[in-house]
Amino acid sequence: MKRTLIISGIVFLVVVTGLIIFNKLVSKKHEVSVFAEVKEGLFEITISGSGEMLAENSFDVKGPDLYQSSNEGGGGGGGFRPGGGHDRMRIMSFKIQDIVPEGTIVKKGDYIAQLDRTDYDNTLKDQLQNLTTLKANLEMRVLDTAVTLNNLRDEIRNQEYAVEEARIRLTESKYEPPATIRQAEISLNKTERGLEQLKKNYNLRRAQALADINQTKLALRNGQELVSALQEFLSQFRITAPSDGIVIYKQEWNGTKRKSGSTVNAFDRVVATLPDLSSMISKTYVNEIEVSKVSTGQKVVITIDALPGKSFYGTITNVANVGEVLPNSDAKMFEVLIRVDNPDEVLRPAMTTWNKIIIKTINNAIYIPTECVYTGADSIPFVYKKNKTRQIVLLGEMNEKHVVVIEGLEPGTSVYVVPPERSSDFRLVGENLIAEIRKGK
Repeated sequence: MKRTLIISGIVFLVVVTGLIIFNKLVSKKHEVSVFAEVKEGLFEITISGSGEMLAENSFDVKGPDLYQSSNEGGGGGGGFRPGGGHDRMRIMSFKIQDIVPEGTIVKKGDYIAQLDRTDYDNTLKDQLQNLTTLKANLEMRVLDTAVTLNNLRDEIRNQEYAVEEARIRLTESKYEPPATIRQAEISLNKTERGLEQLKKNYNLRRAQALADINQTKLALRNGQELVSALQEFLSQFRITAPSDGIVIYKQEWNGTKRKSGSTVNAFDRVVATLPDLSSMISKTYVNEIEVSKVSTGQKVVITIDALPGKSFYGTITNVANVGEVLPNSDAKMFEVLIRVDNPDEVLRPAMTTWNKIIIKTINNAIYIPTECVYTGADSIPFVYKKNKTRQIVLLGEMNEKHVVVIEGLEPGTSVYVVPPERSSDFRLVGENLIAEIRKGK
């Protein structure tokens, strides 16, 4: 029984001691949270907001140009244009058959993507078959023409012999009766006219044959040009990097990205982009209330969500003149572009950024948290000091969390963050500042 009482007493003492210690700790913590210390140092007036990292410059990786003829220059290389003498293909879109993973780092000339060329391979196969037929037709036409003209030349030669024989008969008939001579003359005339007709027929057949051959040659040449154009066009279905960079998929209007299986239309041939990582920008937005404070040339501190502990510095290069309404925002927002002054190879497009725009800096400023400042019915600002006084303060610039105290407080002074109990008992001091405060309003 006695032992039980001793144990109970010890437990009671431990509990009481613990409660006393806990109460002191809580009271101390509460005291710390109730007061804030007046600080002195560099005071920054800033505007902060989230943004996105982008490459300032980038190269578009495009599919073949459908409407550029093969003899024209241009950024997309020689293309194949339906029509223009080769109205054989009606191309309106491509399908991406294969593409390297997004984020792949490539060198100039490296493979990036392959477009599906199945339908166009069939067209090329048909044109090659047509080319073979045209070549055979040309050879056959040349051979037939040679045989035909050779036969006509033989007929002309034979007719020339007949004319010569008729002429000899006429010469030998000069001692014959007039009727015989006349008959010889008629025979010579007929053979000469026959020779003339054969020569005319030969020239006509020859001209017609040459025209047919030239037409076949033209068809063959057009076929060869078409095949060459198709082969050159299809060679562009294997897409390579136009420069060094990192592969970023093309984003559609609805936010989806073009990848393997996606369709590329004739009016927007971009398959992917290659950002130039040597020059990066952070894009952020500032609301219409604060945009007047922002201007080009201002410095910005940039942090990256994916790179904790690292800070980058930038300079504002552009502030939009026209605002826009962003999703989940009722206020007009103005786009602000910030060039990173010290880009690093770890920076990548689409990284989420936090941008602290430095509007103004004040050296050796005395400042306190904004929640420490109170006003009465007369709108005169004051603070509650730890020494049981209400100190009137002359305020200056303010930022998101703190306000500069021009006069009324000294560094190191403790002021209340929340109104103290029985605050009406606190004595008002600093009335000499009231006139200056009202003068500045």
